[in-house]
Amino acid sequence: MSADRKLCMIPGPIEFHEDVLASMATPATSHVDPLFVPIFGESIEMVRQVVLSEKAQPFITSGSGTLGWDMMVNLLEAGDEVLVISTGYFGDHFAECLEVYGAKITILSAPIGAHPSNEEIKAAVSAKKYKMVTVTHVDTSTGVLSDIKSVAEIVKSVSPETLVVVDGVCSVGSEEIRFDQWNLDIVISGSQKGLGVPPGLSIVIASPQAIEVFKSRKTPVPSYYSNWGKWLPIMNAYEARKPAYFATPAVQLIYALHTSLKQIIAGGVEARFAKHHQVASDFRKTVKDLGLKQVAQSEKDSANGMTAIWLPEGVTLSQLVPALAGKGVQIAGGIFKGRATEYFRIGHMGISVMDDQRQHIQKLKDALTNSLTELGYKA
Repeated sequence: MSADRKLCMIPGPIEFHEDVLASMATPATSHVDPLFVPIFGESIEMVRQVVLSEKAQPFITSGSGTLGWDMMVNLLEAGDEVLVISTGYFGDHFAECLEVYGAKITILSAPIGAHPSNEEIKAAVSAKKYKMVTVTHVDTSTGVLSDIKSVAEIVKSVSPETLVVVDGVCSVGSEEIRFDQWNLDIVISGSQKGLGVPPGLSIVIASPQAIEVFKSRKTPVPSYYSNWGKWLPIMNAYEARKPAYFATPAVQLIYALHTSLKQIIAGGVEARFAKHHQVASDFRKTVKDLGLKQVAQSEKDSANGMTAIWLPEGVTLSQLVPALAGKGVQIAGGIFKGRATEYFRIGHMGISVMDDQRQHIQKLKDALTNSLTELGYKA
């Protein structure tokens, strides 16, 4: 590893554990090799454990988290009504994806840094019958944390048949998710954020209700690679420790996922939720003590895996990002439409949070504080 490599403290990809990276050094291995089959099968089972489910069906496929959006083609048919609860860039683009498959989209949004109220959500789902309601658990464009438990309660109380679809790309592995208990239907994620694995795996977790909706659809799935009719037998086979083939899985990435999931489960999922919350709260106190304001408008609506922060007057993004980079820390600019140059984003997930000895969070705090001072900012 080069000496000048910067600590990656963006909202994903995050820092990866050495054992996770070492797992990718596995020699060329067939995807139906008897040594690999149980690795894949155990990974499917451990994904279920991370979201606290006993009955959900995980799909682990090669692709980015965005592939999970496309996989909703398995549940949608042309003309289906979808309510998208949007808290930023990713909610809006999820809507754009679903429109490609013929969904009729209604977007329920809020001012930047906020999310729609429970009353607004209840009014929306009471006014029209929806096939699905989508919500971004953590929208990385704003750092807003949505209350997916309350969303599911509201939706299911009004319309038990409506599917609750959670974009958990920036929440699985860093935010509390209780799949079965909260009556969720879909959680979409990717490998490179809270799960602590290099980019390249799309992970979708589906409830029995969602699988039944897929199986009872009236029209063919208008997709080949994303088609659950192809993937469901593969997932079932590997979990039963039997080889199967539809498309070649990313063998080395699945070895890495297996290693990371073992670490997460060994450390305790509940403890992981709590540690991310504690570190995030402490980091936000540092932000406040510096006189800075975060984009999320309230503490309870603030993500535990990342923070978006408004730039102080007199400091620009083009100054701050290279200033931190010069101190060995990489952060990200904004991406909210029309406001992208007004704030910056910092990730705090995975080993940077769970392993205090690495001092990643302290290095980040020091680099931020010193960079602002050098740029003439006074708290």
